[in-house]
Amino acid sequence: MSGPFATIIVEPLTREAFAPFGQVITTEGAASYPINEGMTDRYNDLAPVELGGETPRPLISIFRGRPYALPLTLKLVERHPLGSQAFMPLAQRPFLVTVAPDEDGRPGQPRSFLVPLSTGINIGRNVWHGVLTPLEAESDFLVVDRGGPGNNLELFHFPDPPLIVSA
Repeated sequence: MSGPFATIIVEPLTREAFAPFGQVITTEGAASYPINEGMTDRYNDLAPVELGGETPRPLISIFRGRPYALPLTLKLVERHPLGSQAFMPLAQRPFLVTVAPDEDGRPGQPRSFLVPLSTGINIGRNVWHGVLTPLEAESDFLVVDRGGPGNNLELFHFPDPPLIVSA
């Protein structure tokens, strides 16, 4: 690879490292309070659902992703200008999230994070990100994002795709 983003090394996911792109969804370190007569702990408001455009509505979906293996060529990224997109795995399997800052309407240097078990991510509105990337086996994800009219998808194909490699 010889492009400007030749190699992307997978990083561990932390709240601080992911903050420019969205939120990490986890109960670890989050405040909770008891409900259901003390039999349930509620971890409330772990990530905002961002909805823009005319007459937006929240969607709850299940995405079933087939697994990828590393190294992985990052052919494209996408972004959703009208809403955030949260992914919570429904199985105890790792997945990758790849994100990039915006640089004058194009993705900047991509970063790839290994999402630990029992953890989800919320990608902020208008943030460049790779496609759903489960590892090891086919995996289901609960997804919360935006529905409604308007173009909520923008794609960018890398002319010289970078390679994602494990650390």
